[in-house]
Amino acid sequence: MLGNFSYSNPTKIYFGEDSLKFLNEELPKYGKNILLVYGGGSIKTTGLYDEIIKILRDKGKDVFEDAGVMPNPTVEKLYEGCIRAKDNDINLILAVGGGSVCDYAKAVSVSAYCEEDPWEKYYLRMEGVDNKIIPVGCILTMVGTGSEMNGGSVITNYASKQKICRVFGENVFPKFSILNPVFTYTVPQYQMVAGFFDIMSHILEQYFSGEDDNTSDYIMEGLLKSLIHSSTIAIKNPTDYEARSNIMWTATWALNTLVAKGKSTDWMVHMIGQSIGGYTDATHGMTLSVISLPYYRFIMPYGLQKFKRYAINVWDVKPEGKTDEQIAEEGLDQMESYMKELGLVMSAQDLGIKENMLDGIASSSFILEGGYKAISHKEIVKILKDSMHYSQ
Repeated sequence: MLGNFSYSNPTKIYFGEDSLKFLNEELPKYGKNILLVYGGGSIKTTGLYDEIIKILRDKGKDVFEDAGVMPNPTVEKLYEGCIRAKDNDINLILAVGGGSVCDYAKAVSVSAYCEEDPWEKYYLRMEGVDNKIIPVGCILTMVGTGSEMNGGSVITNYASKQKICRVFGENVFPKFSILNPVFTYTVPQYQMVAGFFDIMSHILEQYFSGEDDNTSDYIMEGLLKSLIHSSTIAIKNPTDYEARSNIMWTATWALNTLVAKGKSTDWMVHMIGQSIGGYTDATHGMTLSVISLPYYRFIMPYGLQKFKRYAINVWDVKPEGKTDEQIAEEGLDQMESYMKELGLVMSAQDLGIKENMLDGIASSSFILEGGYKAISHKEIVKILKDSMHYSQ
């Protein structure tokens, strides 16, 4: 049975090969000062930077730049961005890049006019936003996080070994996002497949929760099948437009808050993965890939019927003559084969994790209770050890 909920998503999406032209329609809605946020500069080598600058100049905008956003945006970078945004009276933050750039832009949008330390207020104390918010628009060049259509924002504090995701309300969602699958073609394969698994993990974290047969589960099974199909094509031909466009749209729907409705949601793979990121600076999708199978094999007995359903409906496992446990295990075995086909990192050791880090990683992992079992510190350490000892 579906519980009571409300649903609203204010982000406007422009999708397709011609989507960048719609930036012309959005810009008149905002003031003169634009903060252009991007990462390491790949948008300059691809020519996208010049296209965007021309559109901004033609619309009479004054452009201020905030470059160098790293894959795991740091609190120090956030402080820099806040100063730049406030000092230049920014009217719109335009994020051009992947999920980290979008996350960072949202963090700056709520933090620039915060009268306290935004890390303390918004990421540690998780307080509501009670100050001016700068609007954000996104032009996506890498898929995975779904940040282009949600209020999530992940910031890392390496001094305290904390990587924290703050989910802000719909007033922080991007006002618009431009999604052109062609812009994702130049992403290196390692980052590309990490993004693919981030999408899968988002869906699984919501799917493996709750016992009820609800609409969200059917939607997620379809999203998973689409992702599996298209990603196996994309790893062989990264410029297959149909595959990359389906993956891009799946990524958005995986975490735009729709499929969470009626679900308690789990998110422990992300909690442990983000803690790993706080210790190693590893690529986010790979921190999820090393944890997922050890975690799901650990909790499978507590949600056996859903794991059985997953095996049958997503991986086409034939149930005849098999126990529920055998069916569920076969589904996870199929998932493992798929992960290997993508070339994902499967062992925590390959991310630079050492045995002496495990207790600290477990201690830094927020323990949530939305899944089939609320796991303990000791059980997180066991899951990490299982990943450490994984053999390719």
